[in-house]
Amino acid sequence: MAKKNFKDLTEREILALAIQLEEEDSRVYADFADGLRDNYPATAKIFDEMQAEESRHRQRLIDTFAQRFGDHIPLIRRQDVKGFLERRPMWLVRPLGLNAVRKQVEIMELESRQFYEHALDKISDPSTRKLLGDLAEVERQHSELAESLEKKELTAGARMEEEKTTRRMFVLQVIQPGLAGLMDGSVSTLAPIFAAAFATHLSRDAFLVGLAASVGAGISMAFAEALSDDGSLTGRGRPVVRGIVTGLMTTAGGLGHTLPFLLSDFWVAFLVAAVVVAAELAAISYIRHRYMDTPFLSSAFQVIVGGTLVFAVGILIGGRG
Repeated sequence: MAKKNFKDLTEREILALAIQLEEEDSRVYADFADGLRDNYPATAKIFDEMQAEESRHRQRLIDTFAQRFGDHIPLIRRQDVKGFLERRPMWLVRPLGLNAVRKQVEIMELESRQFYEHALDKISDPSTRKLLGDLAEVERQHSELAESLEKKELTAGARMEEEKTTRRMFVLQVIQPGLAGLMDGSVSTLAPIFAAAFATHLSRDAFLVGLAASVGAGISMAFAEALSDDGSLTGRGRPVVRGIVTGLMTTAGGLGHTLPFLLSDFWVAFLVAAVVVAAELAAISYIRHRYMDTPFLSSAFQVIVGGTLVFAVGILIGGRG
């Protein structure tokens, strides 16, 4: 579909487009407020205020249009004019990410401000020029607000509460599924890999078993996590994303102590793999302590004892093969 160049718009079309832009931005801000209200109530209130202000701008533009051109406002939208960015409807995603929203608002307000500034060059009516200049200034203030939202507009208590919510959501949506995958990949693959290694004393055989076990476990864990719940009630985010995170971390956990068996010397490969296993178990213990509020010594004891037992079982079974 052919689009119109901005320079070819009439004053009537510019005002009609401005009305449409303010209506769209108002509805987007309402969606932002709705999506943030449960987890970020203080920020949602700010977007409620911005939505109300955009509605007032729209009404001022409608009044000006009616005075100059009558009651019929032609339908002209951003997608009908060259130069506007295509907006991905991220305001429909649930749950909404606070940083993503702030970045989107910065882009929206910058685009709106540039529109009004360019429109001033094509408008000759003094009262309309004043209105567009006022709106350009408001959009500039909105852009600055988006950049410094957490610093200026939220109280210390509200900001602290929202930071806690952000951390909690990060733990639920990324750390927990990733940690589950890393633990499964690092621990459950120990037995088959080291059983194969000590049964054959061939690095190549141990590598192939480890590769198959790691990739297979990654696929299995990815599907298990993705199908566990849709995140609508638990707040754990999109199941596909969780499944991918879990699957990748499961595979990575298994490949960590599989890759050393690319070395041709079996005993060198075994020693390197053993060091990697120790590093993996220490990393899991730290992550559990850092994000799951588990005492480090308790976490280390649980993980290391469990991992050591699986490691020993693999060697024992393989040694009897």
